[in-house]
Parts: sequence; structure tokens; C-alpha cells
Amino acid sequence: MIVTLIIVCEVGFWVLLAAGLFFRYVLRMRRTGLGLLLAEPLLEVVLLVATAIDLENGADPSWKHGLAAVYIGYTVGHGHRTVKWLDGHAAHRLGGAPPPAKPPRYGMARARHEARIWLGTVTGAAVASVLLLIAMWYVDDPGRTGSLESWIFIAWRAAGIHGLITLSYAIWPKKAPAGLPGTPLPRERTPR
Repeated sequence: MIVTLIIVCEVGFWVLLAAGLFFRYVLRMRRTGLGLLLAEPLLEVVLLVATAIDLENGADPSWKHGLAAVYIGYTVGHGHRTVKWLDGHAAHRLGGAPPPAKPPRYGMARARHEARIWLGTVTGAAVASVLLLIAMWYVDDPGRTGSLESWIFIAWRAAGIHGLITLSYAIWPKKAPAGLPGTPLPRERTPR
């Protein structure tokens, strides 16, 4: 049941997002569209409540409950950015707004951009960890909560891998090709 609900929440996220953007920009019903976009977090609340009820009814904590916590964490960490990005593109394509700014592609500006995205992953791992720790406390049986504990490790391992990738942008920043606006021209060598 929990896995099915996770799939329903993911599909519901995209359906509400598409409906919200459709109402905002095609039908010009901005309040209705905004209401649909603001209803998206309710899907995570439904999933959280269903997971808690499942555990309360005596279900053994399993990978399904861990996956639900990680899904909720990911949505908290990256959902707003995803909605904002898609809203900007919909406003441009359907609402006549100027094109949204593209993320920087080079140098430390790109590293800072990637660091902000990584902070979303850290937020997601923290939220998932808190939810899993609460579930472990609620079940109060260390013999039954091993799978939940392993999901905490999975969430932080993903954040760590993402952090290493992000760090690579700062250690080895990609240089802009010569001739792009804002790129310093190479210096000419003077003979000695």
C-alpha cells in the first residue's frame, strides 16, 4: 500500500503541477492555478499520515516506510525549486514573460549554483532522517527498525555523493571559452 501511495503522490505532484500551470497561464485563472500549486505539499502530508497509520496498525517497518521518508525529504528539499523552475518556463512559453535566467555555466558562479542545489539534497536527507528517527522511536523495538536505520545511511550517502560532485565544481571550475561576453581575453606575451 505504501509503495502504491508513493507512486500516486509522485503522479499527483506532476498532475497538480501541470493543472496549476494550465490554470495560471492558459486559462488565465491565476488564483485557481496558485491554489493547485499550493495543494502539492498536501500530497506529502497524506503520505506521511498513511505511513504513520500503517506503523500504528502494527506493520513491520520495512524498506517501504524508509522510501516514503526519503521521498518526502526529497520533495521538501527540491520540490519548491522544481515548481519555481517550471513556473518560470511556463510563464515564458504560455504567459509572454521574458525567458527565465539560465543557471551559470562557468567558474565559481556555477559552483555556487550547484552548492545551492546540494543544500536541497542535505535538507532532504535531514528531513528524511528526522522522519525515520521519529518512526524508530514510535515503533520502539530496535530489532524491527533496522531497515529504517539503513535508510538514514542511504539518504546521507546520497547527500555525500552529491556533495562530492558539487565540490568538484569548486575545485575544477569550468572555464568559459574565449570570446564569450564577460570572459577576459588572453594576454599577449611580450618578447624579452
